[in-house]
Amino acid sequence: MKKIATALAGIALVITPAAYAKKKPELTPMEIQALQSHEYETTKEVLFASVVSVFQDLGYQLANADVASGFITAASPMKNKTSFLDALASQQGSGNTKVTAFVEQMPGGAARVRLNFVNSKNISGAWGRSSAEDKPIFDTVTYKSAWDKIDEAVFTRTATAAVAVPATPVTAATVAASPQ
Repeated sequence: MKKIATALAGIALVITPAAYAKKKPELTPMEIQALQSHEYETTKEVLFASVVSVFQDLGYQLANADVASGFITAASPMKNKTSFLDALASQQGSGNTKVTAFVEQMPGGAARVRLNFVNSKNISGAWGRSSAEDKPIFDTVTYKSAWDKIDEAVFTRTATAAVAVPATPVTAATVAASPQ
């Protein structure tokens, strides 16, 4: 019996470090804010419209978008997320990705946006049981992709606005007064 207890203790010592080694390091609040925030040399209105446009381009359904508060909420369409273990337990899973954005005007003319992506999974089983789980997304690739698309949208809106507004308005008086 003592040999079995010693063997189990040895296995526990070997398995425990392996379990901790697989665990991702947790981000500090400042690291999360740095990942989720980006500043642009544009107005709040241009940045807000760009974020809304990007969310729509990515297939998100807007739930709320208020320029005055700068707050945007959206969600991707629901998908089947039934795992093998869910199926074995006679359960069905579905879920989507939710995103919120907060756009604010900064002192000095710049505007800042903070995004927050969350994976959501709903599980329903026999006899009306259900549960839901939301997991924040802290993947740098997800945020880099979003920033690249927002950069492009801001650039397009800013360039279009600059071309659409002539530097000096042309009127009949300025044409008549110009030297020939």
